Amino acid sequence: MPNESILNRKKQKVAEITEMLKSSAAGVLVNYSGISVEDDTKLRKELREAGVKYAVEKNTLLRFAMKDAGLDGLTEVLSGATALAVSDDETAAARILGKYAEDHENFVLKAGFIGAELYDADGVKALSKIPSKETLLAQLVGSLQGPVQKLAATLQALAEKNEEAA
Repeated sequence: MPNESILNRKKQKVAEITEMLKSSAAGVLVNYSGISVEDDTKLRKELREAGVKYAVEKNTLLRFAMKDAGLDGLTEVLSGATALAVSDDETAAARILGKYAEDHENFVLKAGFIGAELYDADGVKALSKIPSKETLLAQLVGSLQGPVQKLAATLQALAEKNEEAA
């Protein structure tokens, strides 16, 4: 039986993980075994720059935290070496970790979530293909810009034609 101080530290850690899960828009669970320290350092730097929190946690603590956060469906993948990545951007963690998993065969996507919606490994892979929010907004502006430019050119030509006629 663990002593009282160890039990209290574990309860505090579960509460911290639960709060991290609840305050995040999305998260991804991965099996990180088999990657080098150098690769792990590069990955952590890229995640940090994107505003993604990445931590290796004990499966037991994650299991309690996920139940407390209402993400019970993710507990079935908690075996082996597990790392958790969470962020306020719905696709950032999946995008970075998905790209990394493609380049490193030992790095495996396990599952993920966006809000209360749970995704299996294939779902996380699909999420990883979605461009960033900024890229999507740029594409939207670009697609709206073409018709507006054509409208402006048409109106300009019409105005010039009316001036010549007058």
